[in-house]
Amino acid sequence: MEINRMDRRQFLWGSTIAAVSTLVRVDKVMAGEPNYITAETTFGKIRGIENRGIKIFKGVPYGANTGGSNRFMPPADPDKWTNVRDALHYGHSAPQSVPKPTRPSTPNAGPVASPTPRPEGPKLKGPSIYSALGVPGGEPTSEGEDCLVLNLWTPKLNDGRKRPVMLWLHGGGFRGGSGSNPGWDGTNLCLRGDVVVITINHRVNVMGFADLSEFDPMFKSSGQAGMLDIVHALKWVKNNIVTFGGDPDRVLIFGQSGGGRKCETLLAMPEAKGLFHRAVIESGIAIKVVDKKQAIKNAELLLGKLGISKENVRDIQNLPLSNIIAAHYAVNKDLGPDADLDTVGFSPSVDGVNIPQHPFYPTASALSADVPIIIGHTRTEYTGLTTEAKFWHLDETGLQEQIKKLLGGEAEKMIALYKKENPDASPTDIFFLIESDYRYGAATMKIAERRARLGKAPVYLYYFAWESPVQGGLLKSPHNIEWPFAFDNAVLCKDLTGGGSDAIALADKVSDAWIAFARTGDPNTPKMPRWPAYTVKNRETMVIDNESKLINDPLKSQREALFKVLDYK
Repeated sequence: MEINRMDRRQFLWGSTIAAVSTLVRVDKVMAGEPNYITAETTFGKIRGIENRGIKIFKGVPYGANTGGSNRFMPPADPDKWTNVRDALHYGHSAPQSVPKPTRPSTPNAGPVASPTPRPEGPKLKGPSIYSALGVPGGEPTSEGEDCLVLNLWTPKLNDGRKRPVMLWLHGGGFRGGSGSNPGWDGTNLCLRGDVVVITINHRVNVMGFADLSEFDPMFKSSGQAGMLDIVHALKWVKNNIVTFGGDPDRVLIFGQSGGGRKCETLLAMPEAKGLFHRAVIESGIAIKVVDKKQAIKNAELLLGKLGISKENVRDIQNLPLSNIIAAHYAVNKDLGPDADLDTVGFSPSVDGVNIPQHPFYPTASALSADVPIIIGHTRTEYTGLTTEAKFWHLDETGLQEQIKKLLGGEAEKMIALYKKENPDASPTDIFFLIESDYRYGAATMKIAERRARLGKAPVYLYYFAWESPVQGGLLKSPHNIEWPFAFDNAVLCKDLTGGGSDAIALADKVSDAWIAFARTGDPNTPKMPRWPAYTVKNRETMVIDNESKLINDPLKSQREALFKVLDYK
């Protein structure tokens, strides 16, 4: 099965996560009977486990099964239970895998076929089963519609303290992924910062974002179901987190890639207002979500693939899940190999109610103007987003050809500009720098600018320039590189970071900044240079590296050129 261009992001995301998973290890619980603990939630008691002094609960239901009559409906509360429910294992990941060919399902393997070998390019490992973690919950999880679950790490239960809560939204675009990844283990963050860490699963792709509202009012919110799942999880936090030693009035949402897009979308959702109080957006860009017209078109294509008339749209709740997922991939194929599925596919859309306007178009949503944010991107995002070996061996002719595909008549001027700013860079280096800034950097800087123009809560901009030593430094600063540092899991995730002394030292600084931001809304700590809020006048940017520096507008020439080419309105 061939992977189209936009599905490569999903493939590489899954491959990178799976590669991390094979090396993840958590300190083993002492021999003998595990140290179980019990906590009370609004739906019933749950049993977790204590490891290294941290209380861990996995697969905790925050919503009802989304199958059957709940399919394409807003999330509902789970039924209450009377016995103590085990919360020792990760729950189901949301349905996302290609029905054929079949393969073992892992929580973060993207919906793709087995990876095609990439000779002479970066050797990212393909999807693989998680290794044992030494605590219950280290095994792979299956996919299923009963996927509204969360995982929680906390230092203490019911101790009267109110700790900052850090709720992680997984990547994978809006098409796949899962919060059930050992690389996002919250133990180190809890130990370091005395915080509560949560990861969640929610509906993705067609199951979370098929807008059927034009065909039946019963499905009026089906196009935003996946985002409403996240809101439902935030409501669970508000109602339950005090039991777990957390503060319902200090909730940070943070996410990378698709997780960052989810954070940006939440910033524009009225129902999410007041449920979170800070946001960190790592390499995620959602200036716009899907337009309503495109969302309806996608739904029409879906029904056509399924052989369901608009008048009988409710029949979709009775179909085998595999049929719907297969139709979803067929629609994606029809949208074209170069389609950005996060902006034209089954993704959140402006519906006038749940999402009244685009998050940052034509201006930043004023709805969450009082929420401080951190936003940033990496220096070479695209090294982590392509499977094509040829890009690592470009000559001048090849560079010109590739950038012309991207920028047309502006290619020569852009290449000349990037060469001037990076005089020692090879054609391959220039290619990745332009691709990365075109796809992520420019939009990130535009979002920071539009947010700063609101003149209310601060926005802090970073530029992640640290280069990973893995594979001889081939990937430089790829997409996905920030989150091991944010979680203080640089050693745990050594397939991404190398796990060496430089990575450990940087994780110490970055995780402390993220923790400080969760606690106060200000990322400044003694371990990094002073980090002022971003202003349109100075464009203050924290360049994160072994020796981080605060630089005003570090990509000034590139930013100005790309803003003109991209013509942000």
